[in-house]
Amino acid sequence: MEDLEKRREVYGICGECNEPGTGKEWCQPCNAKRFKKNFKNWFSGNKKIDELIQQSQLNAVHYTKCLEWIPYENFKNVTYITRGGFSHIYSADWPGYIRYWDIENQNWKRTSEKVVLKILNKSFNAITDFLDEVKSHLEIYISNIIQCYGITQDPKTSNYVMILEYCENGNLNDYLNENYIDYGLKIDHLLQISRGILYIHNAGKVHRDLHPGNILFNNTPYISDFGMCKSAKNENKEKIYGILPYVAPEVIHDSKYTKAADIYSFGIIMNEFLSEIPPYNNTNHDKLLAMDIHEGLRPTISEDTPELLADLIIKCWDDKTENRPTAKELYQILNTWNREKYKKYSEIYSQIKNCENIRKKNKLKTKSKSSNAQTYTYKSNENKPRNRKSTCSTYYSRSIYYSRKTPVISANSLHSMASALSCQL
Repeated sequence: MEDLEKRREVYGICGECNEPGTGKEWCQPCNAKRFKKNFKNWFSGNKKIDELIQQSQLNAVHYTKCLEWIPYENFKNVTYITRGGFSHIYSADWPGYIRYWDIENQNWKRTSEKVVLKILNKSFNAITDFLDEVKSHLEIYISNIIQCYGITQDPKTSNYVMILEYCENGNLNDYLNENYIDYGLKIDHLLQISRGILYIHNAGKVHRDLHPGNILFNNTPYISDFGMCKSAKNENKEKIYGILPYVAPEVIHDSKYTKAADIYSFGIIMNEFLSEIPPYNNTNHDKLLAMDIHEGLRPTISEDTPELLADLIIKCWDDKTENRPTAKELYQILNTWNREKYKKYSEIYSQIKNCENIRKKNKLKTKSKSSNAQTYTYKSNENKPRNRKSTCSTYYSRSIYYSRKTPVISANSLHSMASALSCQL
């Protein structure tokens, strides 16, 4: 009874059955009947996909929990964007996802949307992996997680395609390239990213591939790409996959992913977001770097990073997993700073103010120098130097080979051997 009253208060009354809604403008029992009646009118060509979509429609208590099978011809202006380790990414125009049932006109209310089409390579034959990624989106979705609207199929390759939320500002690096972001806003963005990680971990999962390319922006940040996401209880040692600078040392050592490995990745991302310099961008991303990371090498923290933030970064990438904060602790710390960042007598306010002054002085020094280095170009026409990437620096996910049989030697000795080894890409 209490649940019914609460739903009535929050979601109102369904205009058809006069019972409390189950979500905003959503009645699960009424919509389930509509979906079930329509099952006979579509078929994906794969029984497992049909079952997943049908179950999502029957059980959806809100529009974000509902998948659809969308014929590929419904998409217009399909445009190539980029590729990932196992996929190709396109944008497209689409009539829009289901929002609610329009009782007056007796049809689904939709809003025209630009979406992402994520075409997974060989997904026609690897249907289990494809469906696992779709399920992760359904199980974890909140405002800081990219929404999956449904599934379609590429008629040319027969590969299955995920229909995903489109982010206008691109990934984290694109966002930095196009905007000047002060520390106050950066703290807010980091808080939102940590919130997404918290929900992933609360769902009993580990993302396992967090890096700037998987942090997308549409004014606020979203975590994307759940292709590697698995249960936190999965203790199997597996092939290492990811972008080396963001892979935790314990993963490099024994191939075991835990929630703490996600926190490590967040620490590297946080440092990059604050300094605006990619990690190890003057270093080959090869076995030597993997060994150095395992031995304790970490990116440089910029001098204009507020001390409180620098201390948190160091905790996140600590060698010992038990010393790293949990996702909940991380969120709570950032939430406190986000509330206090504009309070003049708070420690975070004082540190931000001092570091913004250092940042401005560094910009003035940079403007007086000529450099061939890559730069971030802001809309405000201010430039901040960014060191040129090594020709062997790789910032997309891939398989990473690191033999535990390789003898562990000092970082100095390793670097002296570097010229004798080729870049392993």
